[in-house]
Amino acid sequence: MRLFRGVGLILLVAFFCIAVGRRAGRWLVVDEPTKSDAIVVLAGETNSRPERALDLLNEGIAPHVFLDAEKRNLIYDDLLVDIARRYIDKRGESSRVSVCAIEATSTVSEVHDVNRCLRSISAHHVLIVTSDFHTRRARMILSHGLPNYDVHIAAAHNDWQFGEKWWTHREWAKTTFDEYLKIVWWEVVDRWRANSIAE
Repeated sequence: MRLFRGVGLILLVAFFCIAVGRRAGRWLVVDEPTKSDAIVVLAGETNSRPERALDLLNEGIAPHVFLDAEKRNLIYDDLLVDIARRYIDKRGESSRVSVCAIEATSTVSEVHDVNRCLRSISAHHVLIVTSDFHTRRARMILSHGLPNYDVHIAAAHNDWQFGEKWWTHREWAKTTFDEYLKIVWWEVVDRWRANSIAE
């Protein structure tokens, strides 16, 4: 009888782990585009994120978009900031989209650059656009770092990087595992040493 209980408990724990694991990818994704003063595209992925932001701009979600680009980042011999400006010009959006040149190399440090750019237009409601798997952590970090802003998140999807059925592709599994590690690191370490920006 004791053996049956032990096997039953193991099966119950295994079922619970599988059920939770299958939802692990879905939990990472927050997608709540809301009317805002500005849209900020976080630095990193440079295809899906800007495209999603421009779609939202054209839907009238916000009047202005900031594209974050690391000011010292070189792609071959071109600065990423210059590439971003050419992208904006090519799209004919220079009056509604601008580059936010950033020093940051992480989402936590990017908060300061986001604040600087938003202050240039006196924004209070901001919509952050980032990769879908990064949305929950980005909302945690930016809500903590920018308490004077109403922060919302919109998800940009890239099939190559991530899918909610993370266990079906090696790259998706790596992305999911990595993102959970970063969320744990944020909650255990970075949250307590990252100061919020009070205006």
